[in-house]
Amino acid sequence: MQAVVYTKYGPPEVAKLMEVSKPIPKDNEVLMKVFASTVNRTDSGFRSADYFISRFWSGLLRPKYPILGCEFAGVIEDVGKEVKKFKKGDKVFGYNDKTCGGHGEYLTISEDDAITTLPNNLTFYEAAPITEGAHYALNNIKASKIKSGQHALVYGATGAIGSAAVQLLKHLGAIVTAVCNTKNVALVKSLGADTVIDYQTQDFTQTDTKFQFIFDAVGKSSFGQCKPLLTEKGVYISTELGKHAENIFYALTTPILEGKKVLFPIPTINKDDVIFLKELVEKGAYKPVIDSYYKLDQIVTAYRYVETGQKTGNVVLKIAE
Repeated sequence: MQAVVYTKYGPPEVAKLMEVSKPIPKDNEVLMKVFASTVNRTDSGFRSADYFISRFWSGLLRPKYPILGCEFAGVIEDVGKEVKKFKKGDKVFGYNDKTCGGHGEYLTISEDDAITTLPNNLTFYEAAPITEGAHYALNNIKASKIKSGQHALVYGATGAIGSAAVQLLKHLGAIVTAVCNTKNVALVKSLGADTVIDYQTQDFTQTDTKFQFIFDAVGKSSFGQCKPLLTEKGVYISTELGKHAENIFYALTTPILEGKKVLFPIPTINKDDVIFLKELVEKGAYKPVIDSYYKLDQIVTAYRYVETGQKTGNVVLKIAE
């Protein structure tokens, strides 16, 4: 089978399209023919290892799992003898940031991992990007403990994480202020944001609203900058470490004190999360935003584009027609 393989950490060019052996499912695994995957911040982070700490998951000196691609959608081609939850021919999607494998024509995954059947109203290409941005957003929203009727601000509302956060917060009943660039104001309004601030023409820190939760989905703000906008016990969360890893320091110290705090949740995902997201999609409460499509042999170009930080929503990798 064809797959994108990386055997060392580095820039997009370390990802090479080559022939590899088709995986064989273990007794509790399914073998899936992959129709679509995505190229996202998680894949880029593991591939580049710019944050050295990522190597404790992906391999200290070299990658343990040479095929990236944490998101996937496709068809079950074979099942292990102990598999009960899926059968051949099932259309499925899910997420796997442990062993990955989505950037190949086939992958194997345990039936108990973060995988479920395809939403009945989406194609493979629309379903593949359901999980990556949304599970980061969901973890952070849960950690904030925001309640219906409270105010939330999403900075960077047009990426995979931010666009999911706007929709998930609205589903939970929050009053959402979203910050984005001029060209995406209409898009973000269509996602359900109550107020949209165009950072190219307005300073979001000048808003009069006080927020119970500020979520920086792109890591371009700071706690110091956002602190005046928080309520007395408001929560600030960023997807990045911050300058000199300050968000880790604040996450260790501010929760001890009364008042405004920084949290830095470790993201997790399981089957229940994927089923929850599927149900939201089927209700029309959430749909991943798609920026563009690439083919497997365009992986380097796709990585380069993702790493410009200019994508709107998700970049989908078409692997099979």
